Amino acid sequence: MPITSLLALTIKPESVDEAHAVISGVLEATRVFDGNHGVDVLVDENDPTHIVLSQSWESFAHDDAYRAWRATPEGASNLGTILAEPPTLVRYSVAEDV
Repeated sequence: MPITSLLALTIKPESVDEAHAVISGVLEATRVFDGNHGVDVLVDENDPTHIVLSQSWESFAHDDAYRAWRATPEGASNLGTILAEPPTLVRYSVAEDV
């Protein structure tokens, strides 16, 4: 069952200008990872330091595999260099009985 993962980022104010390039580079690998159905980058209209990555995955297992890969040296990214605080991840599944 497809799921949606929302990764909320708080960018350092001094890194806003470079944030889009850094995020774009990180998402190249995300978009081709097995089970990824797409990623949207949502920027807060009133505060460009608040960005949410909306990721669609084939399943929780695919998302779990991706998160595990990102924790390895091969999957590590430079996203942390622009963050003011650790990102927050929330994962959602579709409520089919509603």
